[in-house]
Order: sequence, then C-alpha cells, then structure tokens
Amino acid sequence: MKRSIDNYLLEWKENPLRKVLLLRGARQVGKTYSVRELGKTFSHFLEINFDEKPAMKDLFTQSLGVEQIIERLSIITEVPIISNQTLLFLDEIQECPQALSLLRYFQEKLPTLHVIAAGSLLEFALSEIPSMGVGRLHSLFMYPLCFTEYLVASGHEQLQIAINNQDMSTPIDPLIHQTLLEKLRIFMLIGGMPGIVNHYLLTHDILQCQTLLQDIVISYEDDFAKYKKKVPVARLREVFKAVIFQGGQKFSYSQIESDSYHKALKEALDLLILAGLVYKIPYSSCQGIPLGATTNPKHFKVLPFDLGIAQRVLGVDLSIIVLQPQPKLVNIGALSEVYAGLELINSQVGNTRPELYFWHREARGSHAEVDFVISGLNGIIPIEVKAGTKGQMQSMYLFLKEKGLSKGIRLSQENFSQYDLIQVAPLYAASRCWTIY
Repeated sequence: MKRSIDNYLLEWKENPLRKVLLLRGARQVGKTYSVRELGKTFSHFLEINFDEKPAMKDLFTQSLGVEQIIERLSIITEVPIISNQTLLFLDEIQECPQALSLLRYFQEKLPTLHVIAAGSLLEFALSEIPSMGVGRLHSLFMYPLCFTEYLVASGHEQLQIAINNQDMSTPIDPLIHQTLLEKLRIFMLIGGMPGIVNHYLLTHDILQCQTLLQDIVISYEDDFAKYKKKVPVARLREVFKAVIFQGGQKFSYSQIESDSYHKALKEALDLLILAGLVYKIPYSSCQGIPLGATTNPKHFKVLPFDLGIAQRVLGVDLSIIVLQPQPKLVNIGALSEVYAGLELINSQVGNTRPELYFWHREARGSHAEVDFVISGLNGIIPIEVKAGTKGQMQSMYLFLKEKGLSKGIRLSQENFSQYDLIQVAPLYAASRCWTIY
C-alpha cells in the first residue's frame, strides 16, 4: 500500500544532512509498514520492537555509549549495522524511555547511521523526557489514509491523477465525477485506517469492515487504561464519544454526559489530543497571517482522527448511505465536515501538524460561521462544506467582505466550477484546497 509519506522517507534517506527521525502518529495508522517498506531499499534492515522484545531494553539501561549499544545489537541480532547501509528501526520506543533519551546521541556520535524511531503514545513519552536535544531530531507526522491515497491503494491511480490535474474552473467529465463520488461514499464508510482499507480491498465486505472498526474502537478504549494514572478511563471514553457526536460543531463541555467537572473533562480532552486520537481546530479571528496569532482558547472544534471509527461509534445506518443516491441523514452534514477537515489534515506530510482553523461571529441577529480557514499560497482561504449540491453561502460572503478577500472555496458534491467569488470543488478534491490559489 503506497503512502504519500513514502516519498518523504526516501528523501530523508538520501539527505546527507539527515537527523534521527521520529515517526509520530496514532496506533495502527501504518507507521511500521512504511518503515519496513523503506527498509527494503537498504542493504541491511534491523527492527527492534521494545513491546515484543522487552529484553532489548536492557541494552539501553546499562549506561552504555551508543557505539557500544550498536555493537551489541549487531552481535545479538546477527545483522550488520553499517553506516549508510543499514536502517535501524526502534519501534514502540515509548516502552523504553531510556532509548528515547539516547536518540540525540545517535545523531551526535553516529550521524551517518540511518535511525528511525516510532511508537504509539509517543507524545506521552516525549512529554516526560526533560530534554530531547533541540535541533538534533526530525519529526514526521503520519495519519490515516486520505482519499487520494485510498484511490492509489485501490488501483485507481488514474482517478487520483485526474483530481490533481483537473483545472479547478472547468467541470471534470461527468462520468468520472460520479465514479469519484461513489468511491468517496465507500471511503467515508470505512475510513482511512490501513488495516480496514486493506481488508475492504481484499473482500469488499463493508459489514466485516464495520466489525473490524469496532475491534479498533475497543483496542483504543483498552489503550485508555494506560492513561488511568492521569485520567480515569471512563472519563476518557466519555470525552472521546462526545468529540464524535459533536463533530462539525463548536465543542461544548456542557454537552458531555458526565458527572465530572469542566477542569477534569478538559484534562481528558488534552490527553486525547496528545495521543493523536482527536484533532483540535481553534477559532481564529482571521485578522491576518499567521492565523494562529488571533485565536481564542475558549472556542474550538474537535475532530476524531478517523471517519470510519466515527461512523462506527455513531452507529450510522449503512443502508441509508449505500442505497440512496443523495443520502439524507440527520448528521450527514456533520460527517461531511469531519471528512473535509480530516482530508485537510491527513493529506499533509511534514514535521509540524497542518494549521487548520475556523471562524465564527455571534452577534444579535447576525450569526455566521465558516467551517475551516487555512493559509494558502497567496493568503487566507475560507472553506465551506456542504453535504449535497445546494446550500446557502451567506456566512462565506460576509467573511469575504469583512476580511477583504477575493475568493472562497465551497466543498460539496458539485462538479468543479467557479461563480462569483466562490471556487466550487468536489468533496473528493478537498486536499487540493491548500494549493488552489
């Protein structure tokens, strides 16, 4: 399964000034698979999984230098560890904080050795280490598949190319448009978790995918137990479920069915954000760039990290989405907005998380909200999301007028087109918003 991050990993491999790489992201988003694929391009590949082989931790807890550790690793595993020829992969490194602390010394002492570290809940481990050595490590954030990655994985690379090459002001061929909408409908049901996508491509059994999604939900809830020293498991479940049910809305602690106080719920949400299971979308007054300079911490949205998991928790009736050409669902608009937000995040690869904001104005007789706002190549880009092919755009026009902007984007089931100040793009092309203008 080819991923967009694969190209970045190859660039890292060939960079003579590379640093030790931290691959960051939630559990089961494909980190290990991508590193193993990269390992095939090396003469030698050594993978140390601290969860599966806890005895390996001893090497990193004996006050040994990194040169000595490498020597012993090579002897124990019978794998040559040679600069510029071997990829050393330290997986589930959060299980060995000592190894995490030593990464900076791999960079200092063995700069020509390729070293990648990855793990679930890595952010928790990082937060407990006093100093990781500023500037000595490089991070890449990894997410579930975005829609164009799904197209490539399913053997429809030409459809992905068609999306990326299409002139935004000209409608794409109607047959291609309808085909992409159908592919998108399936993707919105199964989400972007690599294991689920792979199972669907092998079996085309959506119901079985829902069962597997439920298994993932349970495994994540089991993971919550690892946080219980800080926050009770039940509270984390409550907040995680609330995030999914409030998708597309300004987040409100008061809507959470819980006996916990606001401060306790906030602590639970902060932990879920740190774990990469939810994404926080802050409010910005959008007075200029950077958008993050004018945020209000009291106002924000929160998105679950995968739409398939959100659908499973919501208990969406699959027959409504599968059988109806224009699905009419109470929360279909919210799901479309969650999908669009995740596309804007998951389609990006880099050492920082993509900056995504929203805007709203609440005044007597004049409530307005723009779903998402990003910084594009030429300035601020407001984005409205519509589930179908129709919908009012008063908030968008108000925003454009107030901020003195010349264009906004509407994501919907409509074909590519442009009218007045609005650039219309199909939902399946959401990832192109970063480079539209």
